[in-house]
Amino acid sequence: MKVLVTGGAGYIGSITARALEQAGHTPVILDSLLNGPRVFVGERIFYEGDIADRALLSRIVEEHPDLDATIHMAARIVVPESVEQPYEYYRDNVAKSLELFDQLVALGKPRVIFSSSASLYAPKEGFEVVESDVLDPSSPYARTKRMMEQILIDMAAATDLRAIILRYFNPIGADPDLTAGIYAKEPTHVLGQLVLAARGLKDSFTITGTDWETRDGTGIRDYIHVWDLARAHVSAVEKFNEVLAKSQEPSAVINLGTGDGVTVRELVAAFEAVFGKAVPVSEAPPRPGDVAGAFANADRAAELLDWRTELTIQDAIASALAWGEKRQEILGYE
Repeated sequence: MKVLVTGGAGYIGSITARALEQAGHTPVILDSLLNGPRVFVGERIFYEGDIADRALLSRIVEEHPDLDATIHMAARIVVPESVEQPYEYYRDNVAKSLELFDQLVALGKPRVIFSSSASLYAPKEGFEVVESDVLDPSSPYARTKRMMEQILIDMAAATDLRAIILRYFNPIGADPDLTAGIYAKEPTHVLGQLVLAARGLKDSFTITGTDWETRDGTGIRDYIHVWDLARAHVSAVEKFNEVLAKSQEPSAVINLGTGDGVTVRELVAAFEAVFGKAVPVSEAPPRPGDVAGAFANADRAAELLDWRTELTIQDAIASALAWGEKRQEILGYE
């Protein structure tokens, strides 16, 4: 199969492209390179441009009429930044995605797999969430994801568009072959921050929020190895029609997580066990848009995608540490 991957130069996008290739498929990358580095594209088919550029989308389909689906990952993703820059987030994530979806339908390429987020869920006692739980996105970033989900659901009900919406929990780690990983010089991802502190590139790892109503006061998350997340997209591409047939709807929502909650303090302890020494830790209040967190009930992913996580949090930590040593060679900075 041939698959258009928007945001395919990014962290998850490039690793998903790698997983598609390993499964025998051909990714076609569309990325503005606003964030993702060009080196992550490698020798793949690549178009540099905007997802809302209808003429560019027409050219891509003209040159690749055998495209089977689009995995839509292109988005701004930093929660505190979305609080400071809501216009940019609503413009790039929502308005431009609307143009993308409409043009894909017009071009006869209506199958979309969308990267959504667990940040949509309302706080819930016990923290385990299922797809039908109440949604209450608490940041502009999360609200953009909610809006895009609703757009897809409404368009699928009214047009030929068909959508599988994948709600990500907390991806960590790197490509097992160490061709890609976290690329930001100052990563906002928790594991990237831990690696920087462990390697002495920052003074300490900061736990933001220590008074949440969790077992140790720190936020609770469902940390999933990014390679497992990438594999789930391969399953969604391969089982697209089957998933929608089973769900009996023109769109389907699926959680992607391990099904296990880990607090930030527990993550630090697991990291130190893999790293072999203590990491300096400091504490700070929650950042704007932060929430106590949640973890996935992943039963629907097992049922519809025949997918389960295979890699552990320790595997993800080890790969992140290995990538921390490798990324200067690939990206030119530590």
